[in-house]
Amino acid sequence: MDEFSPTLAAMQPGDHFPDYVQGPITRATLALFAGASNDYVPLHIDSDFAKAAGMDDVFAHGMLCMAYLAQALVQWVSSDGLRSWSVRFTAITPVHATVHCRGELVEILDEREGRLARLKIGAWADKNLQTLDGEAVVLLPS
Repeated sequence: MDEFSPTLAAMQPGDHFPDYVQGPITRATLALFAGASNDYVPLHIDSDFAKAAGMDDVFAHGMLCMAYLAQALVQWVSSDGLRSWSVRFTAITPVHATVHCRGELVEILDEREGRLARLKIGAWADKNLQTLDGEAVVLLPS
């Protein structure tokens, strides 16, 4: 997206962005992400290993869900306007889950570089299990 979303300019604190949904996460998704990221941790790609480690099955790479959240951010706001973002991992995302990324405008700040918006962002597996919790700061269109 080269320009700010027109909805961003009209948003106020408490307004929510539309959900950005990816999935369901398949074993093929995990294998492809392992290859792309060079992250071959057996917990993500080997069911026997994951079960021997006490897990029900393999689960998604945390960075895969973080990548989905990054995709959501650039759908909601201009990548040029993104000033910072951070997340913490709060739960694992099981195989076959659908990831729902959500964002809310929390605060508008007047700064030297312009008007900024602080966003609360996160990802949920199948709508109710929060797997990522974070925040982003973006430049609002003038």
